[in-house]
Amino acid sequence: MPELPDVEIFRRYLNATALHQEIETVRVHHDRVLKGVSKATLQRRLKGQALEQTARHGKHLFASLTKKGWLMLHFGMTGFLRYFQVEGKKPGHVRMEVLFSNGYRLAYDCQRMLGQVSLVKDPYTFAEKEKLGPDALEDLDFDTFRTAVSGRRGAIKSTLMNQEVVAGIGNIYSDEILFQARLHPATAANALTEEDLENLHRAIGRVMKEAIDAGADPEAMPDDFLLPRRSEGVSCPRCGDSVKKITISGRNGYYCPKCQKKGR
Repeated sequence: MPELPDVEIFRRYLNATALHQEIETVRVHHDRVLKGVSKATLQRRLKGQALEQTARHGKHLFASLTKKGWLMLHFGMTGFLRYFQVEGKKPGHVRMEVLFSNGYRLAYDCQRMLGQVSLVKDPYTFAEKEKLGPDALEDLDFDTFRTAVSGRRGAIKSTLMNQEVVAGIGNIYSDEILFQARLHPATAANALTEEDLENLHRAIGRVMKEAIDAGADPEAMPDDFLLPRRSEGVSCPRCGDSVKKITISGRNGYYCPKCQKKGR
């Protein structure tokens, strides 16, 4: 599933390709991806306008419209954007297309149709309404993080993935964050010490920034990262021990039992 680094890459891609261009029309190929807006309303609201600026909160991408309101995109398990002109460049599972008067298109591709397209007042109001926690990259100072995590009963991996606690971290990057912080994924969140929380907070910042710098490509991550070799039985990049698989709250995760010992 696209997580914060992936969506930040999508945001920068949209900035580099599709801003400040008059929208001629919008084509919705599958209503299932629409949330709280009809096909007719989406087409009417976007026609003649332009996407002016972008924002991101967690896994949600926003693009402001010329007059008022914002287009919201969530990418589900498989979503991405493609800006193109030639029909042959059109991706294979387009659910919504924005057609510009210059002949180019912005396609929202979402194979499994688990993503969402909507119109919202603004990113802040949307995040508040959806009860999203602070963005893991932009809004997460240590005091905010400590307040969000302290007192949580569940495993720290599940806590990090809870979008009401911190927005933007999912299954894949929670593994990396915990590996960098040397914390076992099943450790209870309310058992973390102040030092644990500080290490975890630093790890979130480092992992998010490194992932974005790598274009959200696991193979381009630093050598001391788990992500490029995130599977059971491979050697830990830190100590050489075997990486293990663990299931927490129905999600499979990976960790090093030697570097991430469960002491509580």
